[in-house]
Amino acid sequence: MIKRFIIAILLLGLIGGGIVGFNLFRAKMIGQFFATMKPAPVPVSVSEVTPQLWAPGLEAIGTAAAAQGVDLATEAAGIVREIRFKANDRIEKGQLLVQIDDRTERADLAAAEAALDLAETSLTRARELRERGVSATTTLDQAEATAVEARSTVAKLKAVLETKQLTAPFGGTIGIPQIELGQFVTAGTPYATLQDRSQMRVDFTLSEQQAGVVAPGQKVTVTSEVGDLSLAGEVTGIEPKIDANSRLVTIRASVPNAEDRLTPGQFLRVRVSLPEEEGIIALPQTVVSSNLYGDSVFVVREETPEGGEPTLIAKQVFVKLGRRSDALVEITEGLKAGDKVVNAGQNRLSSGATVTIDNSLAPVAATN
Repeated sequence: MIKRFIIAILLLGLIGGGIVGFNLFRAKMIGQFFATMKPAPVPVSVSEVTPQLWAPGLEAIGTAAAAQGVDLATEAAGIVREIRFKANDRIEKGQLLVQIDDRTERADLAAAEAALDLAETSLTRARELRERGVSATTTLDQAEATAVEARSTVAKLKAVLETKQLTAPFGGTIGIPQIELGQFVTAGTPYATLQDRSQMRVDFTLSEQQAGVVAPGQKVTVTSEVGDLSLAGEVTGIEPKIDANSRLVTIRASVPNAEDRLTPGQFLRVRVSLPEEEGIIALPQTVVSSNLYGDSVFVVREETPEGGEPTLIAKQVFVKLGRRSDALVEITEGLKAGDKVVNAGQNRLSSGATVTIDNSLAPVAATN
């Protein structure tokens, strides 16, 4: 009985040991398999680093204003008798826009002109009598003074009449009328805005350092917020002082607006073009990865292991960034001409990963 019991225990031990040994052997073999298994190459798209023409620029926010623009106002008080324009009419310089009631002034002018005629006649007669020697010198002097006074009165009344006729100081597009027929207006009452939009001013600000590289005549490009408008112009003026509150310098550019696409007060993005430079290494900003250790890119290089075949390997290379222009960033250190930089698929890479090149994955903006 005891012998059978001992045999059963030995058999159970052998079976248990065999199971444990098999599991250990299987785990070891699985580990060896995965340790020696090569992962499948990761498909990536690459751009070859090529020195290129660099067109740097300064970005700013600007506001459009008409080269000539003014809010028109009445010069004299009175009743509005005529409004000779409609909203958005094209106005010529000197065109009559508003007529203020001037009947009283015209009556006064008629009386003054009659008085002037009489004064001129009296002056002529006084001169004739003085030449004949039958008139005193004081009589001639008095006639001349009366004539001068009458001329001044006529000139004054004509000037008053001109203030009743409101004309355009320059050509442009007029806005919505702010007065009505029959309305009594006082001097200074605004009645419309007049804007000459054929040439526009765009004012923007730059830092002191940026403004130091800007000069009159430099080219600028203005675009609207939605990006459907782009016009070229040039810098026409730089404020000779720095704003004490913002520490910024105001710059003014002139932009032709022949198609009337810009509107005074419009919000614009401004780019000042700086002199072009050759031989600059620049890449799309999307290929650069940033972390706590710095900025880096993945470079694909061919390596041939001893006794093996050539393999493409992705290496993480840390770079030093320089200036930015639109979607490009300058690379000042870390890359050289001819390097192949990954521009698509880098999110699945780690340094040393095997890759294959498939440039059909390249984004449109990354093609070099």
